[in-house]
Amino acid sequence: MPRNDLVLRAIRGEPVDRFPVWLMRQAGRYMKEYRDLRERESDFLSFCRNVDLAVKASLLPLRLLGVDAVIIFSDILVPLEALGVRVEFLQNEGPRLSWSGKPSDLRTYDPQANAYVYEIIRKVKKAQDEVPVIGFAGAPFTLLSYLIEGGSSSDFRKTKLFMWEREYDFRRLMELLTDTVYTYLSAQVDAGADLVQVFDSWTGYLSRTDYEEMVLPYVTELVERFRQRNDVPLIYFFRGSAAFLEPVLQTRADVLSVDWSVDLAVEMVRTDRVFQGNLEPSVLYAEDEVIRFKTLQLLRSIPRRSGYIFNLGHGLAPDMEFRKVRLLVETVKGYKIAE
Repeated sequence: MPRNDLVLRAIRGEPVDRFPVWLMRQAGRYMKEYRDLRERESDFLSFCRNVDLAVKASLLPLRLLGVDAVIIFSDILVPLEALGVRVEFLQNEGPRLSWSGKPSDLRTYDPQANAYVYEIIRKVKKAQDEVPVIGFAGAPFTLLSYLIEGGSSSDFRKTKLFMWEREYDFRRLMELLTDTVYTYLSAQVDAGADLVQVFDSWTGYLSRTDYEEMVLPYVTELVERFRQRNDVPLIYFFRGSAAFLEPVLQTRADVLSVDWSVDLAVEMVRTDRVFQGNLEPSVLYAEDEVIRFKTLQLLRSIPRRSGYIFNLGHGLAPDMEFRKVRLLVETVKGYKIAE
């Protein structure tokens, strides 16, 4: 058990004196120390596979920011390589993926293909026992979106057309990726992850009907299978949170990580579920007094002393100032919950 178990206590619904805080993409290019580590490998995926460098990157936010959890440094796309997908990261362009487009050409996931990820978890756990270690994976729909688009997209049009015009193939791929994510996350738990997060970063481009019919059943299956096998909490992060919150409440995810479209002051009264989020990341481009004001405004709106983890509604961006990110964390940690 980590010495600082605020995150785990919040998830269990126990009262806390202050809200725990960690940040999505908390180890990233906004940190000079991260950039120095990154320069020691020629490309991003090599950096992810370098266990010692990935461990050092994972630990940077604990040392420099004092966050209440360490999320391992990796990328949501690394399991796709084990399926036979070519994944590369181009300088200043992001990920590029290539495969035949035929579901039958994808291999069954072999978790040993990502053995270096599990070694990262073990070494992060060995290096510190102060805070919980978070493993993670992309959600089936988000991974499939990258597959179909061949990378990121401004509108995910190809993904939507594939979903509407090739429903049988779409569902076959969602089933394959649900199996993949389940196996991958379970292996991370076996390696020592104290909790895991599933990132559904691109759901916000869908209608509620398409989400409920084509995505939610696989999220529900993933969560159920994971909970049956593993005794650690699962966080589900999903964009377009206000539109999809009602159906997502039907899942048994331990924590719902939401973007800034959700009014937590309302939802945390209406339901007893545990929430994470939901500060608008763009606040970090504002002046210091605005960062403090917006952060405290959110914290003061939380209507109970348990069941909440502070985070952003999305990840930190490379051009954010480290000083302002540290100010954000200090503001959260300095806020004492009223009796």
